[in-house]
Amino acid sequence: MPVFDFSNTKTEKKDPECTYTMFQSNEKVPSAEKPILVIENRNRQWKHHSCGVFSNPNQKSSFEFKEDDGVFPADILKIDARFVSLVKWLGENHISVRLSGQNNEGGYAVYKIRETAFGGGTKLSAEDGFLQFMIERLLASNAPAELPENDEEDEDGDDMKLTSIQSITDFMTCAGRTMPDNIRLWARRNLAVARSHEVSQEERRHAQRALSIMMNIQWKNNYFESIDPVEARRILDEELYGMEKVKQRIIETIIQINRTHTLPAYGLLLVGPAGTGKSQIAYAVARILKLPWTTLDMSSINDPEQLTGSSRVYANAKPGIIMEAFSMAGESNLVFIINELDKATNGKGNGNPADVLLTLLDNLGFTDNYMECMVPTVGVYPIATANDKAQISAPLMSRFAVIELPDYTAEEKKVIFSKFALPKVLKRMSLKAEECVVAPDGLDAVIEQFADTTGIRDLEQAAEHIAANALYQIEVNQVSSVTFDAEMVKKLFE
Repeated sequence: MPVFDFSNTKTEKKDPECTYTMFQSNEKVPSAEKPILVIENRNRQWKHHSCGVFSNPNQKSSFEFKEDDGVFPADILKIDARFVSLVKWLGENHISVRLSGQNNEGGYAVYKIRETAFGGGTKLSAEDGFLQFMIERLLASNAPAELPENDEEDEDGDDMKLTSIQSITDFMTCAGRTMPDNIRLWARRNLAVARSHEVSQEERRHAQRALSIMMNIQWKNNYFESIDPVEARRILDEELYGMEKVKQRIIETIIQINRTHTLPAYGLLLVGPAGTGKSQIAYAVARILKLPWTTLDMSSINDPEQLTGSSRVYANAKPGIIMEAFSMAGESNLVFIINELDKATNGKGNGNPADVLLTLLDNLGFTDNYMECMVPTVGVYPIATANDKAQISAPLMSRFAVIELPDYTAEEKKVIFSKFALPKVLKRMSLKAEECVVAPDGLDAVIEQFADTTGIRDLEQAAEHIAANALYQIEVNQVSSVTFDAEMVKKLFE
């Protein structure tokens, strides 16, 4: 009996290399001069109409021409960046196509791709014209803003890896007691339901969906790294002009993390007039804490079930917004930005949606009706915004450290308009600073015009109006620049 010894066998394993370069194009009607892709033709000239399949789907780098005398692979040299994903899809699904192209010095320039049923292959999409529809859509679209350095990078949506019963089972076996005890026991019970044939298919489907959501969340501990007060102040200054006392109070609240390495006992409730930058502060705090964030707009939530989810007894049951936020973040440590807490309305006979937040704010755990499991919330930091704190219930108020934001003074509004609002608008309109000038008395007139309004949103709209008027005069009246004095400003806002 022969014995084969492979110990000394040398095998060269070459990693697949991407042979093409991407180019940006907004061409709507491709041609041999402006092709979709270019294929190598040094060794063989390809027919005007050539059939075959895209191969090497991992790198999408070649096309296999099926000629009368055999199959001949050829590397792709260049490809329109809009068509990279389509070529990958064609290769992965082994879809036979017919290329229309022309042999040039630089290669075989392909300007048309059609699907065929070459060799009796299964046509995945030709019956409803999907491929042609997709190509038309891609040609009508604009080139990507940036060419990716590594097209194989996983995107955020790829994080949802545990979906099948087998993958969930394997994960639970490997994770063991690294998961919170109550979630581990809950998962075992739901896994039994998902596998059981003694319950309805609907119950098995709900159990598997709940498991997939829960297992894909990284349940982290409540240890938080120290924050840099200087960096925290820099981030707040980027988002908000002035309001020194407000910034100081915010940093004092969250700097507790440096000593305790846990989140502060109370979240932040930012109260102030509309347009004073409450939401910007909330986003800034999330950046300071280096945590993912999600928003809850209480003005649009009129039923507590939107937050708590619906029971699995219903066929169309689903988790609530809070549980979906954990799922989207992929981890249990995140910032909940609760907008317009004072505008939460009473539910449809089921209570006040705002009161559902109490358990979330207490950091004792939150139970979703669909999940039927208490999830830990020690890593949740709530930041709420409101215009009128008198509309918020006392139990909710007691869960927050309240910080009141005053309206901007006239002098602060002048600085915000001239240093931030107007330059931002001019940049967006491609106007130079010297083309649109607001004189000192014109600036006073702008501030006086909006003296009775709160916040800075009206100032930003005023900057938009002034810049648009300047652009009109430059383009239509052929002037080189426009200077707005008090009289022009008053006339503009009549």
